[in-house]
Amino acid sequence: MVGEPLRAVFPTKTMVTATISRLSNYASAILFVGLAAIWGTAYLAIDVGLRSAPPVTLAALRYDVAGAVLLVAALAGPVRRGGRWRPRGAEGWKLVTEGGLLVVGLHFALLFAGQQYVSGGIASVVMSLTPVLTPIFALWLLSGERLDSRETVGVLLGLLGVAIVARPTPGAGSGGQLAVGVALLFLSAASLALGSVLTRRHQTEMSVVPTQAWMMGLGALVLDALVFALPGESFALVEPSFELLAALAYLSVVASVGGFVAYFHLLDRFGPNEATLVSYVVPMFAALSQWVVLGEGISTATALGFGVILLGFAAVKWRAVRRTVTPTPDRVTAVSATSSDDAVVVGGNAYYRAAD
Repeated sequence: MVGEPLRAVFPTKTMVTATISRLSNYASAILFVGLAAIWGTAYLAIDVGLRSAPPVTLAALRYDVAGAVLLVAALAGPVRRGGRWRPRGAEGWKLVTEGGLLVVGLHFALLFAGQQYVSGGIASVVMSLTPVLTPIFALWLLSGERLDSRETVGVLLGLLGVAIVARPTPGAGSGGQLAVGVALLFLSAASLALGSVLTRRHQTEMSVVPTQAWMMGLGALVLDALVFALPGESFALVEPSFELLAALAYLSVVASVGGFVAYFHLLDRFGPNEATLVSYVVPMFAALSQWVVLGEGISTATALGFGVILLGFAAVKWRAVRRTVTPTPDRVTAVSATSSDDAVVVGGNAYYRAAD
């Protein structure tokens, strides 16, 4: 009997494991919400930065910094472990080139340009269309891909949602500007979706961090070239200010590099289907930050359009959503068996190469 209180004081291995698991789940939930908040408030940072720099120029500055920071991190890790840090062969260079051009370069040039005309809240809603558009390009470019009736309905719902967002409403400002902004953002989402599908066709021995670093670096070069090629874009037009520096620091280091690290933690713990859902919490934080800081609200049309896009996503990703809300006992095993080294991550979505 003397030993009984001692056993109550000293936790067993099972108790320790259960406690660690609960704490890990809490930490992951906090990280999920935190990542959505970071990516959502990034749209506010873009709005602030656009006051001091042309849109494509601002995007170029963002990825000049982010690409350099991530490339240093990529060099430090793989080189120290003896891993591969640069592309080799045609497959490796095609992967980073297509990703740099479409996933970073054109995607962010169009996104920043579109946000000249609409608020960050509207921009985040239109960009949530990306996972809905991806199956269309997969059907066109990947062998063995097809759309069933539910997925077809999902794509149509997504397009309807964007049409609702683009419909001018009282108090929304110029209807022409809104339509131009939504059109540019739609093309941005399409570029991201197309890039995600194209990069799935290539295999490389590089791990995820170097792959993303090369994509960001090449994407930064694309954006720099666009700055010199497009009228109204120039680094000389940038008006240095504390607000601009703060916005760039947030976009480059916190949203791009920090968001990348946080996303991969969630990807490793929960798998790509659950981690992808963060993209549908982002518009909530984008709208909240716009309202708190700038006093801009979300119109009924924008809220309704987001709801329709969300329904479209649920239809396209029905199997993944069902697995998420009804987990099975072997889910943890399946997630732990997933290697992030085989993934290409674009816009918060992880795309895995099928086994040969």
